[in-house]
Order: sequence, then structure tokens, then C-alpha cells
Amino acid sequence: MREGLGLQVFLVCLGMAVCSHASMPQNHAHQRGLSLHRHKERGKEGQVLHRSKRGWVWNQFFVIEEYTGPDPVLVGRLHSDVDTGDGNIKYILSGEGAGTIFVIDDKTGNIHATKTLDREEQAQYTLTAQAVARDTNKPLEPPSEFIVKVQDINDNPPEFLHGPYYASVPEMSNVGTSVMQVTATDADDPTYGNSARLVYSILQGQPYFSVEPQTGIIRTALPNMDREARQEYDVVIQAKDMGGHMGGLSGTTEVKITLTDVNDNPPKFPQSVYTMSVSEDKVPGEEVGRLKAKDPDLGENGLVLYRLIEGDGMNMFEISVDSETQEAVIKLKKPVDFEAKRTYTLRVEASNKFEDPRFNAWGPYKDTATVKIMVEDADEPPAFTSPNYTFEVEENAPNGTVVGRVHARDTDVANSPIRYMILSYTDVDQFFTIDSEKGIIKTTRPLDRETQSWHNISVSAAEIGGSLGQRPPIQRRNSVLFSSCAILHLLTVSAVDKDEMAHRQHFRFSIAPEAANNHNFTLKDNRDSTASIFVTRKGFSRMTQDIYFLPIEINDNGVPPMSSTNTLTIRVCSCDSRDTILSCNVEPFILPAGLSTGALIAILACIVILLAIVVLFVALRRQKKEPLIVFEEEDIRENIITYDDEGGGEEDTEAFDIATLQNPDGANGFLPRKDIKPELQYPTRPGTRPAANSVDVDDFIKTRISDADNDPTAPPYDSIQIYGYEGRGSVAGSLSSLETVTTDSDLDYDYLQSWGPRFKKLADLYGTKDPADDNS
Repeated sequence: MREGLGLQVFLVCLGMAVCSHASMPQNHAHQRGLSLHRHKERGKEGQVLHRSKRGWVWNQFFVIEEYTGPDPVLVGRLHSDVDTGDGNIKYILSGEGAGTIFVIDDKTGNIHATKTLDREEQAQYTLTAQAVARDTNKPLEPPSEFIVKVQDINDNPPEFLHGPYYASVPEMSNVGTSVMQVTATDADDPTYGNSARLVYSILQGQPYFSVEPQTGIIRTALPNMDREARQEYDVVIQAKDMGGHMGGLSGTTEVKITLTDVNDNPPKFPQSVYTMSVSEDKVPGEEVGRLKAKDPDLGENGLVLYRLIEGDGMNMFEISVDSETQEAVIKLKKPVDFEAKRTYTLRVEASNKFEDPRFNAWGPYKDTATVKIMVEDADEPPAFTSPNYTFEVEENAPNGTVVGRVHARDTDVANSPIRYMILSYTDVDQFFTIDSEKGIIKTTRPLDRETQSWHNISVSAAEIGGSLGQRPPIQRRNSVLFSSCAILHLLTVSAVDKDEMAHRQHFRFSIAPEAANNHNFTLKDNRDSTASIFVTRKGFSRMTQDIYFLPIEINDNGVPPMSSTNTLTIRVCSCDSRDTILSCNVEPFILPAGLSTGALIAILACIVILLAIVVLFVALRRQKKEPLIVFEEEDIRENIITYDDEGGGEEDTEAFDIATLQNPDGANGFLPRKDIKPELQYPTRPGTRPAANSVDVDDFIKTRISDADNDPTAPPYDSIQIYGYEGRGSVAGSLSSLETVTTDSDLDYDYLQSWGPRFKKLADLYGTKDPADDNS
């Protein structure tokens, strides 16, 4: 019955037939619906309705990817129940890849894959199978779809799509702190086998970091990692498929991990004591000096606050912070007086602006330093005892009448003498004169009250310095002490003139022409009757030169202009590493030429010891006795011992070189040890040794020599013994006693009977015996 026939599909995958009726319920339900439809149609014709069993047995087809065999791979087989094998059934395949990737044998229903498939390109194909009559192409069964799935193999390594990675973690983090997570992807099928099952491991970065095998989370593995010691780490992470087992594919990525800063370091002063100086002529607000506490932390973690906590200069100085350099700036708060107090001490504290409470237990996050401030003496002008004076004098008083006296004193320690002078622009008519040393003011002529009842004059006081006539000399001292430390501004000089200076009159300063090309100092005219001397280079050394002379030329703008040249003596002082002046006195300097005393003593001791050794050696040589046996001149092991050798005769031209026989290996560059037995054993050269009396006896000796050279087992290891060979061409023949009378020799020794009594013994041994002796 044709209605009862069905189309059977036999599936072949990896050499196994898969026929599962319940594995695809959707396709099975579809076929069952078609079967019911046919029964209804036959019922209309009045035929007996039967419920025929369908012949379709479905399951998914499987074909392995990346198959590279020589023949097309068999995917499966279609077979219909109505196929009796007579070739009347034709199988047709349509759908994705039909005819190109998948081909079917229309007679047998075998489906083959003709190309290599890649699951990552397309994981499955939907095809339609149908059985038709070959002659009419009439369908024998309705078409039905089936799926060919590409079975995965492990042909794709894991990949990190977003590498390299960059991450950061705070320094001093606890062990196990999460840094970041890296994820690799595997194009293989995650639902089939372990081809896409990844395991993470760390290849580089131990022992600082670790990675979780299943998740790829990177964590810290060491405590107290310090950013100040090391900031960056290069970590390499590997992802391996097949669950990390052998044979799996792997991929790597690099992770750059940076430790971020935390406030784990307190500020620290590089030195405990700082020395500064300030001149007494400085005004409040001027900078005295700077100091800085170092904090290796970054950003706000490295911000430092400074404050004065104690000292006798708390009221005289103040402290602030330079926001750019993070330095503590000490400034003058009140004027200082060298004559009143010469040194001040301050205690400065440095602390972090922001603190991390996690590290408070590590200790106080602050540090202190002592600042010693020296007050320098400034060349201050003399001070009058009163800011103004009022004197009275009678009119018409005679010339030279004393009006009064002014008094000024030098506030400096030197207490220099004072020179007084009336400013000419306040006494144009010159009614008064003043004693330049005592300050006594007198009239120059009678005064008339009715003409002028008041006279206002100004008197100046200046320290007395050296002078040259009426020319302006340098007012300050003619010598200055100069340290070889980092000092730029050396001093300021001024001048005085015994002539009365008019209003707006001033001095001009310049370096004398003969010293204009010096490279040590320079001068700047301040245009206020003073000049500043500056140091133009560094690296002054007292050992090279401790005194410099600088000629300075001074000009006034009087009529006529006058000038003078004064020489400023500059002495170099020594200083320490903190730029503190140590000494300016003349000291002897010993150049470190030659060796130290200790080194000289050591050298002399070595020389004495060497001399003693030489004397002892000479004494021992004189007492040394000659040895009983001379080992160097003759070595008994190198002797060649021969017996019964009368010479080679006339034809013996192949005599041996005794030097070669003594050292046969020397010709080849190999010198064996003769005092020990060699470890290597050399086999005796194979071959038949010729008899001693053969014509090749020289070859025989060469062979024996070679054997002796290669067989060093018998002592003496380098000796050669030769017996029974006299050489070729000897008329007398062999005289060796090793041959007995029983020797089967064909030689005739009867001639020995005629040689006399000396050869009687030989004649008895080798000559013809008497027959009578034989009978006896």
C-alpha cells in the first residue's frame, strides 16, 4: 500500500547513525499533521480509512568544521520506504548551500559536504529534502526541512579585544584589593565541549598582583606597596581555553597598573638647623630667608603648612608659604638693631595640610627645625642728639661770634669720628661757618635783625673717612671681607667731599680703566652718591688667591670737576656647606701634593720586608748543597735500552732518530705525562707481526714502536726495548745468544773453527759437531 510508505532519513555523523524520533518535536508534529490530511482525503473517496505510520525519522545533521580530508565528508543519507533500489526514486536537496556546499546523490540519497565549513562564519544550514519519481518528477513524499549544524572544534584562541589595559590602585592598599577585570572572548562554541571555557592566569607581575582564574579580576597580592619606591607595574595576563588544560589555545594581554598617591609620608626638613642673616637697615616686610620641608607625596597630599612655635624672635619675624615652591618664607616683622641684639632663634614647624587618619598610627605627620638669624651691622649715618636746634645771637655781634653747637654720634659699633658741614643751599650768603670736627657754629660777619631776624640753616653730619685733598674719597672702609660662598651683592660704597656740596650735587662711581676688564667683580652706580659692588662669578678659592684689589674712580660734578681713585681691598673668606662664613684670617694652606704620612710609612715597611726576604734568600743559596742525584740533566725514564747491536752495516741508512724515539709524541704536538700512568688504554694495532729475521724487520720495529706509543700500560711508559736486530748488510750475521743450537738454520758456522781460541766457545755452539760426540 503506497499510503503506508514513508521516507526514512538515516543520519550519519562522525561515523555513527542517529535515528531519534523524539529529538525534534516540531518537525515530527508537522509530519504528523500532513499524515492526517491524507487520511481525510481518502475518506472522501469512500475508502476505508487507516492511520498509516509515517516513515520520517528526523534529527539534526552534524558535520565537523575545518575538515580537511581528501574526500568530501558524508553528512547523512535520505531513504524512502518506497525505494526498492530499482532507481525509480530520485532524491532532491534544496535550501542553504544546496548544490554548492552540500550535494546529494539522487539515487542513493547520500549527502556530502564538498567544502570546509567554519562554524564561526555560519553555525547551521537549513535544507529541504524531497523524494520524487524519477520519470515524472512527481513528489512521493511532501518536502520537509532539516538542519545541518556545524560541529565546533577548538580552532580559535582567546582574544582580549580591549587590550592593552590601564588601571590604577591606591598605594598601601590591603592584600586582595580589586584593581580591574579583564575579559577575553573565544569564538568557539561555548555550548559544546571546553573549547570556549577560559581560565585566566598571570604570567608577569608576581608577587605584586594576582588574577582570579574564572573571572579575570586582578587583585593586589602584597601589602604596603609604596608609590614612592615604585609607581608603575607591567602585568601580563593569559587566558587559556579547554579549561586551562594541556593542548588548549591561549592569548595574552598587558595591563599597566599605576599606584596612586595617598598621604603616607610626613614632611621632613633636610637639615635640623638653618642659618640666615639680616642687615639692620632692612625694613619690615623684607625677606630674610627660606627653608623647605620635603614631602614625597603628590598634589594636596604634599601640601605643607609652616608656623613659628617658639624662639626669642617670635615678635621680630613672621613666616608665610610660597604657594608655587611650597617654601617657608621668613620675613622681617620689626626693624632689628645690631647694637641692641645680634642673634635670634626661631623654631619652625612643618605639617601636612591634609592628613589621612589611616596612617596616624605611624607617627606624627610633622617636623621641626631651628632657624638662627644673625643681625648684620649696617653703616648707618650719624644721628644728631636733637632733631632741631634753636640758637640766639645779638645783632651786630662781631665776626666769629659763637652761635651754638650741634652734636651727632655714630650709632655703629665703630663709633667713627663725625664731620660736620653746613649745606650751602640753606646758607647762600654764607653768614655762618661750622667747625667740621666739633660742630661749633660761628658768624662770619655782623648780623642785622631789622634786615633778617631769623636764619634757618641745615647741618649735615658724616663719618670721617680717608681723603685725598679736596677730592671725594670712599666714605666706607677701604677693605672688605668676602666669603667664597654663593654671594652676589658684596657691598655698597659712598664718598665724602671736604668741599661744600651744592644742592643736587652727587658723585659718580666707576671701576678704574686699568681694572675694567676684570671678570671677578662689577660696579653699579646707584645715582645717589653710592655704588654697589657685585660678584660676577663663583668658585673663589683661598688656596688660589685670597686677596683681590679693585680700584674705584670717583667723580663729582662740581666746577671744576674733581676725581680720585681709591683701591678697595677684598679678602676671600672660607665657608661651609651651609654657606656659613668660617674664617677670614690668613691661614697656612698645605696642598695635598704627594702621599699621606700613613701611606709613606706603609711603603717604607714594604721596602724593608722585601730587602729582608732578598737577604734571607741569598744566605740560603750559599748554604745550599749540591744534590746527590741530578734530575734535570738526565731522566732515566727516557733512555732507550738496546742489546747486541753491532750497527746496521753498509746498507743501514734508516737509522732511528734518538730524539724522536725519546719523545715520539712530540712530533704530533702531544706531550704525555711520564710520571703517572695514563688512564686511557689503547688497543694494540691489529696485524701479523713479522719475524725478527724477516726482510721487513724495519716495519716490525716501526710497528712495535707504534704499539709502545699507543699502549702506555707497562712501565717505564716511554721506554722501547729492541733485541736481536743488527741491521741489514752485516757479513758476520747475527751473534744473538737467544738462538740455540737446535735452531733450524741453514747457515754454515764451520769457519768459526779457524778463528782461533777466542771463538772456540762459539765454534762449539754453532760449528759442526763431532760424530763421536753424538755416539756418546
